[in-house]
Amino acid sequence: MKLWQKISLLTAAILLISMAVYGGVAVYETANYNLNQTKVAGARQVRTTAYALGQSLENMEADELSETANRAYLQFLLRRYSSRDFMLLQDWELVANTTDYELTGYQLSQFDSMEPVSAFQQKNGRYLLIVGQQIPMTDVGETTYQLLMIRDISDLYENVLTQIGMFLVMLGLIVAIAINIIFWIIRRMLKPLRDLQEAAGAISQGQLGRRVRVRSRDEVGALSVSFNQMAEKIEYQMEELEQVSERRRQLLGSLAHELKTPMTSIIGYSDTLLHVKINEEQQKKALTHINNECRRLERLSGKMMNLLELYNNDTIHMEAYPVRRLLSQVAELEKYHLKEKGIYLAVECQDEELVMDVDLMESVLVNLIDNAMKASKEGDTIVVVAEENRILVKDNGRGIPPEEIPRITEAFYMVDKSRSKKAGGIGLGLALCSQIVKLHGARLEIRSKLGVGTEISVIFPEQKKREEKA
Repeated sequence: MKLWQKISLLTAAILLISMAVYGGVAVYETANYNLNQTKVAGARQVRTTAYALGQSLENMEADELSETANRAYLQFLLRRYSSRDFMLLQDWELVANTTDYELTGYQLSQFDSMEPVSAFQQKNGRYLLIVGQQIPMTDVGETTYQLLMIRDISDLYENVLTQIGMFLVMLGLIVAIAINIIFWIIRRMLKPLRDLQEAAGAISQGQLGRRVRVRSRDEVGALSVSFNQMAEKIEYQMEELEQVSERRRQLLGSLAHELKTPMTSIIGYSDTLLHVKINEEQQKKALTHINNECRRLERLSGKMMNLLELYNNDTIHMEAYPVRRLLSQVAELEKYHLKEKGIYLAVECQDEELVMDVDLMESVLVNLIDNAMKASKEGDTIVVVAEENRILVKDNGRGIPPEEIPRITEAFYMVDKSRSKKAGGIGLGLALCSQIVKLHGARLEIRSKLGVGTEISVIFPEQKKREEKA
């Protein structure tokens, strides 16, 4: 059974019980009031009649009348002063009767009072009210008279039963109407809960944008607001998880991309050692370079794996580092590639220091120079300029279309897809550069013209540079 049905039935049951109790008490009190009023009216009538009879009986000379004449006279007096509901008793024996009933062993001693006394009797399915008292007389002698009023009050009980029946009919109608109204109201009141159930089901099936309509400002409305806030939080967290998953996937690709450069350098120097006769000093230099590249490869792999953990900045070591030394290291790393492509590298640098993670910034510059080499032809010159808080890599290659520039830092996006595939690229170089630059609080600035060339600048924060200088 649904909640709205349970609440409706419970409310209807409470309403039914409440109305039944109230109606029962009301009918009982009404019947009791009517009965008391009938008793009071009967007592008043008996008292009045008894007084009138008492006056007449005091003037009657009973000794001078025969028994038959006495009874006839008493019957006359009773009819004269009362209705057809009275009995007159002389010394507790019936002497006059205007009713349709007879005394049959009824306990008359309870009426031995100068004030009216009431009693009830059920006879042959009829309800009788009996009111009796002693007739007050100043000179009674040894003879006493008693007056009884016997009145059929079955109509009163029938009216009570009729009222009970009418009440039950009205109760049934009222409860039926009330139940329908209660069902409708509660169903409408609980509609937000059904909306919550539907929304929760939709969210569980992946419809994270589903929300419920806030229909009121009561507790149910507050629950709807809380549910919407929860849904927004879940949607936000799921979006974050998707972004984290995407970044991890990109960084895994980037790791493979970044391993290529030092591996190529290692292979080049090892081929030289295997196939070219060189002196001991050159061998030592080549082995030293291979050792440095391997160590750099180890450091770079560790840092890239740490980047997979949502850029855990605790693993990134920032320090003030001379830009000239950084560019010398990059030039040494790219020396083999540049010679193989027949491309020259020109470095212009001032004596500046910038706050950076050296290994990651080396990776940025190597990526930018590699991209410049891919865009250049044999005999071209790539220029690297470092001044103040800017490091610029410039080539005279084919350039980038203006509409492509905003997208080249997206992961896996390649301007010349055919060329990138031939060169073994997967479109992660600039995406990785952009992420590393952001970790440094810096930004990438890209300028390019088709057929003229491309300039890509890494611009560090001014404040950080001034603080390091100070």
